[in-house]
Amino acid sequence: MKLSLCTISFRHQLISFAEIVKFARHHQFDGIELWGVHAQHLYDWDQAGAFEQLQVLKNEGMKISMLSDYLDISAPDNFLRSLEKGKRLIALAHWLDTKHLRTFAGQKPSEAISPNERNQYVHHLRILCELCYENGIELLLETHPNTLTDNLSSTLALVKEVNHPTLKINLDFLHIYESGADPIESFHQLKPWVAHYHLKNITSKDHFSVFEPHNVYAPSGIREGMVSLGTGVVDYGSILETISDTKYFASIEWFGQSPARVLEEEMEWLRRQIPFENHSLVQTIN
Repeated sequence: MKLSLCTISFRHQLISFAEIVKFARHHQFDGIELWGVHAQHLYDWDQAGAFEQLQVLKNEGMKISMLSDYLDISAPDNFLRSLEKGKRLIALAHWLDTKHLRTFAGQKPSEAISPNERNQYVHHLRILCELCYENGIELLLETHPNTLTDNLSSTLALVKEVNHPTLKINLDFLHIYESGADPIESFHQLKPWVAHYHLKNITSKDHFSVFEPHNVYAPSGIREGMVSLGTGVVDYGSILETISDTKYFASIEWFGQSPARVLEEEMEWLRRQIPFENHSLVQTIN
């Protein structure tokens, strides 16, 4: 297993991509998960500087683990715009030298979707998958509340309904736990499609709402309940025992305060949990 940080952790900080790369190198991350907004900004405003930093990553044996964005798969009119956005994101993924593009499976709870709507979502996902396939990209659906992957049964059904080799899963263990499913059992059932992990934790079930988009992306949003991986209700000790020998990236998805300090502490904790032979945290930063 490899470890990456998310640039979304620094969404409310005045910090450059070069500083994030330097931080990732210093604390021996294996890669960086780049938020789509950040990637587009780098491409539009600082291609030369960003390319230089991408070369630094490559030279240090690091990479962009995933490009994370959101593609609307609902109404036909919106989907035409999604196709165009998908093409732009694929171009960005090639520029970043990553083959993983993350999105969500709609914006409604799976139980609230009618059979006709679900068929439409499946059809749109299959079209996006084919577009990605033609361009050497894998499309990852994140397990997330209020989407078609908000519980294990709907997620398993969806990947079989879409039935495309480029459709993969970004397994968010906290959201799987939030759905009421066992994270480790869910991993085993979803393993044929898993290609990336998200790691985050929370103090109790009473605080799941802090991760709702309207709150988590707001600069003044509530952060109460967000805690380190080793101190919350999700048992990451057992999870790491299960996934540490897999080949995928796991991103520490920290949305709270003091991201630099917390990410440093998380890496120290993760090093104690994961045997060195099971991941690539062996580089030395001078």
